[in-house]
Amino acid sequence: MSYKPLIVIVGPTAVGKTALSIELALKINGEIVSADSMQIYRYMDIGTAKSTIEEQKGVKHYLIDEINPDEEFSVAKYKELADRYIDEILSKGKYPIMVGGTGLYVNSVIDNIKFSETICDWHYRSELNHLAKVKGNEYVHQMLQQVDPITAHRLHVNDIRRIIRALEVYKYTGIPISKHQVESRKEPSPYKTAIIGLTMDREWLYKRINLRVDKMIEQGLIQEVQKLLKMGYSKEMTSMKGLGYKEMIDYIENKITLEQAVELLKRNTRRYAKRQLTWFRRDQRIHWIYITQKDNLNDLLEKCLKYIEEIGII
Repeated sequence: MSYKPLIVIVGPTAVGKTALSIELALKINGEIVSADSMQIYRYMDIGTAKSTIEEQKGVKHYLIDEINPDEEFSVAKYKELADRYIDEILSKGKYPIMVGGTGLYVNSVIDNIKFSETICDWHYRSELNHLAKVKGNEYVHQMLQQVDPITAHRLHVNDIRRIIRALEVYKYTGIPISKHQVESRKEPSPYKTAIIGLTMDREWLYKRINLRVDKMIEQGLIQEVQKLLKMGYSKEMTSMKGLGYKEMIDYIENKITLEQAVELLKRNTRRYAKRQLTWFRRDQRIHWIYITQKDNLNDLLEKCLKYIEEIGII
């Protein structure tokens, strides 16, 4: 079997994945496939920390601005599109570089996970969403714990969309979604991967996160959220429950002060970064690059290139 080359850059939010991936793409004639569950949405730019056209330096990006904030999207759809775009990049004689912090998206591609899109029960989903509102997310999470403890352990109690999806799959198949995923991994991946993880001192990472949030406010995050609400995108939508959006909506609705909203966003983002690191550290295939404050972008680029060459990707 002939394997397709795929470079993957992962790590927590604000660690510097975007800047490094763009420089790497310029160096090796690559194009970027985003693996970020929020950057797929159009009109959501500041809160998702999308790179600007200027920052992209002419490097083509895929799976950014893919759908509207009110459209349904799934990890199965992500894998389908990512596989297609990777083939498109390779057909041009370029190197695909997958970049992002959404671990489930990354694993769906590199582990060749197969998902069934045939199971869809909107009525059952609505029932579970109602239960979560009335009795709390913990109640629905406990329902999943009883039938699929492996998935329940993996999913955060507030990740209600994926909790509901797991319950839906179990209801219709009688088999936990975790078992479906294990079975689906039996087909080998078509990719030869060089997976690079970026990490740094936690205190420094948290400082970078705090500074990023301050910058988002300066760039107009509040106005971006107000515009989305005026466009008809409600706070009940999955997209609008993302980091930066839910906190600003609470401020706009006068539930909290701006200072509280900003501090809440910083705290929630730090917690998210911690969960991302926990996810990625379980994967023994990742080659970690520890970034110090002395490292510049060229230093990181050289370290990446050295590893990619060792793996035999380029």
